[in-house]
Amino acid sequence: MIAITGGAGFIGSHLVDRLVSDKVLVIDNLSSSKLDYIKRHVDSKRVVFQKTDIRKEFGVDSCDTLYHFAAIPDVRESTTNPRDVMEQNVAATINVLEACRKGDVKKIILASTSTVYGNAKIPTPEDHPLNPISNYGASKVACEAMLRGYSESYGITAVALRYANIFGPRSNHGVARDLFEKLMKNNNVLEIIGDGKQNKSYLYIDDCVDATLLCTDKVKKGCVIINVGSSNQITVNEIARIIAKELGLSPKIKYTGFSWTGDVLLMLLDTRKLQSLGWKQKIPEIEGLKLYIRWLKNKKAGQK
Repeated sequence: MIAITGGAGFIGSHLVDRLVSDKVLVIDNLSSSKLDYIKRHVDSKRVVFQKTDIRKEFGVDSCDTLYHFAAIPDVRESTTNPRDVMEQNVAATINVLEACRKGDVKKIILASTSTVYGNAKIPTPEDHPLNPISNYGASKVACEAMLRGYSESYGITAVALRYANIFGPRSNHGVARDLFEKLMKNNNVLEIIGDGKQNKSYLYIDDCVDATLLCTDKVKKGCVIINVGSSNQITVNEIARIIAKELGLSPKIKYTGFSWTGDVLLMLLDTRKLQSLGWKQKIPEIEGLKLYIRWLKNKKAGQK
């Protein structure tokens, strides 16, 4: 059996879609996710859903592999609610690792983040020093450290995937979602946080899931860190132009002149390790953004 914490969320639910040929246990407290995305799998009995708060003790007996994707992923929220982030990311991860140890889980895949590097040299390799500048990034450094400790102590195979900015259908946060929602409220003016020159790596969800499953299959022992992202960067200004064009709008751009605390302004991961496993990006960022905006438009239309 395969277990997925946060399996009703963004990346987790897409993983469920791809893993339903196996027996899957989804563990989620639905605090920031929706059962809707996996309901058809639960109804068909191909997925077992367990509403559980992983900050409390729980079990994962009979599971060979566990994907740990339950977390608070928002850098801005980690600034205003640092204790919540540490409890839901770090303390919860310790509970997950304990459940894996007691349940004799053989392999754990942790959703980590590029923010563990902080303001790093570009492109950033996996052996770059970790210098997080946000509470969220710091929480993931702690999670990775605990993962390695359990792997070394108990012989559990472990993979920490340092994701770039992942986007696509079902995502409920991020710059593309933020800009889309602003344009839905005001077609004429678009506020962009900062100066719009923030330049980062973005990866469409399908490519992210491909990479995740490939790394799961290829890593056979030890604790392995792997960057997951595109080989390109795209600015917030470019993203705004693509979204506005997709919506048929020509808004006046208004810049705030400042970003939020903990925001890494420039990011590009070195993905040579991932590519050496046989992974290739299939969906260019611009194509992925168009697909995502069309999904958001359909979702918005369905709500009316």
